[in-house]
Amino acid sequence: MMDIFEIFGEYSYFGIFLVLIGINTSPILMPPSWIILTSFYLLDPSLNVIILAMVGATGATIGRFVLKKISGLFRKFVGEEQKSNLDIIGDYLNRKKYGYIIASFLFGATPLPSNILFIAYGLMRAKSVGMYVGFWFGRTLSYIVMIYFGNAVLSPFLEVFEDRLTGILLIDGIGIVLIILFASVNWTVLITQKKIKFVKPKIWRL
Repeated sequence: MMDIFEIFGEYSYFGIFLVLIGINTSPILMPPSWIILTSFYLLDPSLNVIILAMVGATGATIGRFVLKKISGLFRKFVGEEQKSNLDIIGDYLNRKKYGYIIASFLFGATPLPSNILFIAYGLMRAKSVGMYVGFWFGRTLSYIVMIYFGNAVLSPFLEVFEDRLTGILLIDGIGIVLIILFASVNWTVLITQKKIKFVKPKIWRL
């Protein structure tokens, strides 16, 4: 990991930008991007926090755009019931003026794993520009906070996950469970009757 910081750190903001695109394009087995940004800043405190956060958010947004496109290719493997279910929540967000902006901002501004959001967007065939706008602003805000409190936030996190691979696998596992849960919620019942009901949890047509 240190080799990556040294290699791309030589290219300053542009190198960091490329790293963030790569990390956010991958659906799994990648550390949270705020850890990468914070680590770059701790190695080079001369970096401007605001610019670093904006560069990181831009790279993260582009990466998630690519991830959404890739995820959309797997829609044909999704069961018809889940496919119809995902379209319902997509239509609901389309009817809300700021639906995609708010949803993406909340994921971007919090520690929630955003890969599950953009995988869901891909399966839903979401097309709103708002999903990227909300995510960019959310990520910029969260990155500024994380970078400013670098050592205070990063050190305890790494101590909890001393084995980084274990930590990454745990986060990815939680993300996969959330994707299955998201696809299994009966959104028609939830939206119209305000009740939580699940459909048959068979996601893939295999």
